Amino acid sequence: MDGFFNSKFMQGLQNGGQKLATNPFVSALQSAMMSMMAPIMVGAIFTIIDAVCCNLFHLWTADSTIYLTIYKPYEFTMNTISIWLVFLLGYNYAKNCGLKSPVMSGIDSAVVFLIVASSVSVTEAGVSVMDMTYLGAQGMFIGFLICWVTIRVEKFCVDHNVRIKMPDVCPPALVNGFSAILPLLFAVVPCYLVDIIIRAVSGGSLGLCAGFMFILSYPLNALISVPGMIVLGILAGLMWLFGIHGTMILVSVLMAPMIQAIAANEALFAAGTKLTFANGFNASFLFGCMAVCGGTGNTWPAVIWGTRRAKSKQIQAVSKIALVPGWFGINEPVTFGFPVMYNPVLGIPYVLTIPVNMLITYFLGWRTGFLVPSHIAIMSLLPMGFGGFLGSLSWHNFVWDYIMLIPDALIWIPFMKVYDKQLYEQEQKAAAEEKAAA
Repeated sequence: MDGFFNSKFMQGLQNGGQKLATNPFVSALQSAMMSMMAPIMVGAIFTIIDAVCCNLFHLWTADSTIYLTIYKPYEFTMNTISIWLVFLLGYNYAKNCGLKSPVMSGIDSAVVFLIVASSVSVTEAGVSVMDMTYLGAQGMFIGFLICWVTIRVEKFCVDHNVRIKMPDVCPPALVNGFSAILPLLFAVVPCYLVDIIIRAVSGGSLGLCAGFMFILSYPLNALISVPGMIVLGILAGLMWLFGIHGTMILVSVLMAPMIQAIAANEALFAAGTKLTFANGFNASFLFGCMAVCGGTGNTWPAVIWGTRRAKSKQIQAVSKIALVPGWFGINEPVTFGFPVMYNPVLGIPYVLTIPVNMLITYFLGWRTGFLVPSHIAIMSLLPMGFGGFLGSLSWHNFVWDYIMLIPDALIWIPFMKVYDKQLYEQEQKAAAEEKAAA
């Protein structure tokens, strides 16, 4: 086992993962995703109010003025999420690239995205109507691409001093504004030209966003599948064993399809359609199974056992500290305290619980109809069960998290016993040597 962990293959995997995690664009994407928690949660709060009052207590209907009034914050948070995400991504990526005015870079990225992701039509009454389809979760992927192009163009212009120069006596804000004109123009022209060409070739049925999603749907369909999610979950767990934040790396890829699925379910729910496995399940939902019981690797059963049955002082101390954070899905005390990283004994249950949880949840939770598909995006640290309940408003989803403690405990406890015995013997030996030396 030690030979495998120290093999060239595993060392190469670790080095590759570390390089990926420190990539300027990937790092910026992770920061942008984490910064989106505020609008996502605010939108979720108003959606919960509407869902509870309208669909559970029937205080008003989905077409009433009060429903639409309360729903408006959701419209301008979740349904325009790609705009804010593109701005934040542009800002963070520009900082990582060393650009002096990252705020302007974020604005430029959002401008280019709006030009190609939205379209305006005029009704017979002369009212201009904007199509916002790709301003929400649907436009995330094309937003990532446009942001990368925009910032790379700006970086090229800065490196080669391509800008409209202003006298030194001008205010810095004015200088930055004029300096951004040419980079923005050079980013808009090719992106908008591609959009125009695609619309012309497709007869107006597809634009840049729709065409990109049409092409991207094929590999995504292969990735966002039950077997694909199991593979990704195992990969994320293996990354963590070598000190690589596998969860954050993979969630950058999976957050878009997850939010898209939740947004689609919200539309069905708002229309009065009952959400079921057939119309509301998305394989990306299984990604949550890797951290259902105490964070990545489902370590909370190990923590509970450690507080009650462990003989090792180290495991006892770490378990007591990690008990409450683990209930909220925070397991860094376990990962670094037991530790789990570079630990061949605890690494096995850490990774094994992920595919086991996914398989049990899929066949016994989803396929049986016990679990209800989420229609509210909950992107926050909450105690076990609360996120599942608030996302679906179903007590089944709340209970399921605690049901999963059973298989996870059955996996963790045998390995914890082995590791506890190993540490206890080491502690006893150290205590005996210390006593003899005294």
